Amino acid sequence: MNNPPTNDINEPPVDEKLLLEQQATQVFIRWYAQAFSASFTFVAHNLPAKPDVSCLLNGHTLDLEIAHLYGTEQEAMSILGKSLNQHTRDELNKLRQTTSTQDRLVAALNRILENKSHKSYDSNRVWLVIRNVHPGWEARQLRMMQNLLIIPDRHPFEQIWLIGDIDATSGAVCLFNC
Repeated sequence: MNNPPTNDINEPPVDEKLLLEQQATQVFIRWYAQAFSASFTFVAHNLPAKPDVSCLLNGHTLDLEIAHLYGTEQEAMSILGKSLNQHTRDELNKLRQTTSTQDRLVAALNRILENKSHKSYDSNRVWLVIRNVHPGWEARQLRMMQNLLIIPDRHPFEQIWLIGDIDATSGAVCLFNC
């Protein structure tokens, strides 16, 4: 039996990563199109030099870089139904040392924002979309903690969005320039 191809020894299988990105993209597109009466469609998954997916927003190309927000290692494993790569386990273990849920949320978001700020893409327009998959957090709590987030001065994103929950039922929060 063949194992699915992987991006890197510490990355999840390509098919699984693409599925998570596709699900997050669909959730965000559906929410955004409804919230802003916009025409927003998925076009394609991209190679690493570009953000994760390309879309059309009102007829114009827009690339999305997708990230996922978890609480702890156990929560992420439960949500994803799988074991995690070593990098993700290390990051989530650092968060577990933070005592309050709010502190874990802020630390996790700031870590994502910092890590993504160092990327560069072969793209004219890139939005960062972070999908919250922690069942205890939703858009309302995320909005209340927004002032505790640190958006790096330099990053490649035209806009930064945070999906409030796994299906965007609670909405989304604009973190930068929306």
